[in-house]
Amino acid sequence: MSEVILFNPRSAKSKHRIPNSILQIGASIEGKYDYVFVDGNLESDAWVKLKDILSKGNTKYFGCTVMPGLQLKQAISFTKQIRNEIPGVINIWGGYFPANQYHSVLNSDYVDYIINGPGDVAFPSLLDALGSGDDPKSIKNLIFKKSGQTVITEKEALLDQDSLPLLPYKKLNEFYQIKNYLGKTFLGNKTAAYHSSMGCPFTCSFCAVVPIYEARWKGKSAEKVYEDVKFLKDKFGADAVEFHDNNFFVSENRTVEFAELIEDEKINWWGEGRIDTIDKYSDETLKLMKAAGCKMIFFGAESSNDSVLKQMDKGGTQTGEQIKRFAARMKKFDIIPEYSFVLGLPADSSKKILAQIDSDIQFIREIKKINPLTEIIIYVYSPVPTESSELYNEVSQKGFKFPEKLEDWISTEWENFDLRKNPLTPWLNPKMVKRIQNFETVLNAYYPTISDFKLTSFQKKVMRALSSFRYKNELYLLPYELKIPQKFWLKYRQPEVEGFYTE
Repeated sequence: MSEVILFNPRSAKSKHRIPNSILQIGASIEGKYDYVFVDGNLESDAWVKLKDILSKGNTKYFGCTVMPGLQLKQAISFTKQIRNEIPGVINIWGGYFPANQYHSVLNSDYVDYIINGPGDVAFPSLLDALGSGDDPKSIKNLIFKKSGQTVITEKEALLDQDSLPLLPYKKLNEFYQIKNYLGKTFLGNKTAAYHSSMGCPFTCSFCAVVPIYEARWKGKSAEKVYEDVKFLKDKFGADAVEFHDNNFFVSENRTVEFAELIEDEKINWWGEGRIDTIDKYSDETLKLMKAAGCKMIFFGAESSNDSVLKQMDKGGTQTGEQIKRFAARMKKFDIIPEYSFVLGLPADSSKKILAQIDSDIQFIREIKKINPLTEIIIYVYSPVPTESSELYNEVSQKGFKFPEKLEDWISTEWENFDLRKNPLTPWLNPKMVKRIQNFETVLNAYYPTISDFKLTSFQKKVMRALSSFRYKNELYLLPYELKIPQKFWLKYRQPEVEGFYTE
């Protein structure tokens, strides 16, 4: 008997990640509604599993978490089939894709409600309202249509994260053994995924969570985070953790307290932070973080150009010089900085765009000279629908438009849009995109990612030898001799697409 299905669609990047989003929603209705978890990443045929549950005739609600990219394939296909075959089931989507692209989602006519932000209160309140026939318009964090008009309810203040109920790991373990989620990574043999906070206090103009959280952040206490990580270690054998917070390192005090608590557990960990935030951390804090297992931190370096950084709204304090200096500082403490760069932003002319791309390429080379262990992740700029953003207004004026139909998001052209590999942006021509991609190919061959533990020393030496002449002489055109072994021999893994896990 299951009134509610909580579905996590397939995503190659998330195959071994504990599905925290549906876990948290499960916690919100625990003891009130009978529910089941279905994880598309661990089902050979998720639709067969869903049909089996739906055929019993008890399901009233289909809850689906939806991130852009790969998850959309199953989310769209299965939600549409549910509407066609069992129209009485109410379809509810959460995640930042539907929150940001609510027009196309609701116009599809097979998604009924969108959870616009955290669903800890909104989801159970919506089920209560629908069950009693009440109007859900008073419930915060919702987007839906009523009488043909889109209703966007008030945003809810972020909750005290320590007050939330415990995640139902025991229930998840009944459907999918937790050990199946603890994959081998460069961090450890059994790496868990965990969220310790909600939101981010910054307003970067290209970030998809900004329209949802509006510069708000709430984190669990260090003690609570430690207790949960310790539970995953003691109960399921986790020996490493990826913190998938939008910004784990907002509070230095919380970071210090967590590091002190976790230090003796011998657990490696990774998280996301900002350069201008962590650069304010004391040397003592960074030394403690390393001793406590912090192995790598993801940072949005984004650009070499201070004017571009300002346009991106990087907080007004991050600069190109700071980015370089910080890479050297991370080397001192043996914490690997993972720098992402966003290339291909709009400019007044093609000449200026190409000049900025070349400037960023030279800057990345400087970073690698300063700290060769710095991981570099390159994206091509993809807009997010932030109407108040100067950058989004500019790209709109240049003719950029998102798909109007939901199904168009899974077309060949748009499939990898949010991975920022196929941007479909009108100011970039194929020559510009190729320049970025060719440099990335040479860079990855000369400096293979350390997060792919399957690459042998021999393979790395061969790729470095093959790419050495090109990299040293800055020759990036048509690097087919590197692309072929990367694709068929090494099968080079891109952490920005696949995460840390390697099959």
